[in-house]
Amino acid sequence: MSEGASGSDPDADRAQWIKSRIDTTRPNPARLYDVFLGGKDNYPVDRAAAKAAMAASPRLYLNIWHNRDFVRRAVSHLTETAGIRQFLDIGTGLPTAENVHQIAQRIAPDSRIVYADNDPIVLTHARALLTSGPGGVTDYLDADLRDPDAILEGAARTLDLDRPVALVLAAILHFVEDAKAYDVVARLVSALSPGSYLVMSHLTPDTDPEGSRKVAKTYADKGLTFLLRPKADVLKFFTDSGLELIEPGIVPVHHWRPDHRPWALGAPWPRDTDLLDHLDEIDKIKYHDINDVTDADISVYGAVARKTAED
Repeated sequence: MSEGASGSDPDADRAQWIKSRIDTTRPNPARLYDVFLGGKDNYPVDRAAAKAAMAASPRLYLNIWHNRDFVRRAVSHLTETAGIRQFLDIGTGLPTAENVHQIAQRIAPDSRIVYADNDPIVLTHARALLTSGPGGVTDYLDADLRDPDAILEGAARTLDLDRPVALVLAAILHFVEDAKAYDVVARLVSALSPGSYLVMSHLTPDTDPEGSRKVAKTYADKGLTFLLRPKADVLKFFTDSGLELIEPGIVPVHHWRPDHRPWALGAPWPRDTDLLDHLDEIDKIKYHDINDVTDADISVYGAVARKTAED
């Protein structure tokens, strides 16, 4: 029976179901990142939370930018040097420039990428924007990091888990409580073959304790909370899973094999600087330089580690 005859359109029903899950009354992590990345897929409540965070830490955007740029460098290294052709990116957030599939398939067009996220607004964009190059494969799962078995089952439809996979957990684990977070990572890593990698970044209070706690409080006041883990607790994700860190180990993300490339989402400084007077601070950041950064600006650790043997 045709969809018209049955009176039901599965795509329309799914779109309506996804739309019903979008909460525009509370800020959302993916949409907050979208604000700082200059995106359009956010709501006033997200901009309000971003403004409050920037009031507490005016150079906060550098954390988001350098976290994104760390992922670019890590994926590039694993594709070029380690020969990885399969990636599982969990908590991918909203699509914007330099997604994992764009990075990997630019280097190796046959790369296969699976994204997983449970954010409804991400779902509305993923299938349209996370499109693969002709030689590779890109797939998307509606799945929660807290359910690793469902993610692995879905990923196995696209990825060969008996061959090396790069698991990407970028700026996601600070949304997961301790008791669950370590178990989730260990479960995901245990399902991967030797020669696989974990790419991880995580917020920390180590480099700027007062500033990072102020930002965390502004998010908490808006209904969002973060677990700011110190380096020893970040290291535990790797040691608990039997992973071997590659150089330079766990470092602030701007120190992980930097190449000082210009920011892909940046904009040239306007000739008429009076225009800036009419912009919100959030809208001005796109004119700044990603390489204008100090150690005090970055409160995110990044690391890449290899699985060397079976559990």
